[in-house]
Amino acid sequence: MAEQLLDQIRDVFEGQIDFEGQKLVELLINVALSVVGAIAFLVGYVLQDIKLAVYIGLIGTALVFVLVIPPWPFYNKNPVKWLPVGGGYQAPANLVFDGKTVR
Repeated sequence: MAEQLLDQIRDVFEGQIDFEGQKLVELLINVALSVVGAIAFLVGYVLQDIKLAVYIGLIGTALVFVLVIPPWPFYNKNPVKWLPVGGGYQAPANLVFDGKTVR
C-alpha cells in the first residue's frame, strides 16, 4: 500500500508525459498564446493603452506557463509500453528471403 503511494508520488515528480500529452501541450500553447496575444492587442488598441496591453500579455503568458510547464497527470494518460529489459524478442529460426533460407 505504501509502496503504491510512493510510486504514484514518484511518477508525479519525475515529470513524465507521453507523446499524446506532448501534442496536447503544443496545441494548448499555440491556441492559448494566440488568444492572449489577440486579447492584449485588442484591449490595448481600443483603450489606447500600451501598458495595459503589455500587462495583459504578461499575465496571460504566466497563466499559460502554469498550465503547460508542470507535468500534470492528464498529460500522461497514454504511457508508452516499453519492451522488457534483456529480451522479449527472439529471431525466427529459419527466415525465408527470395526463396532462400537464411539463418
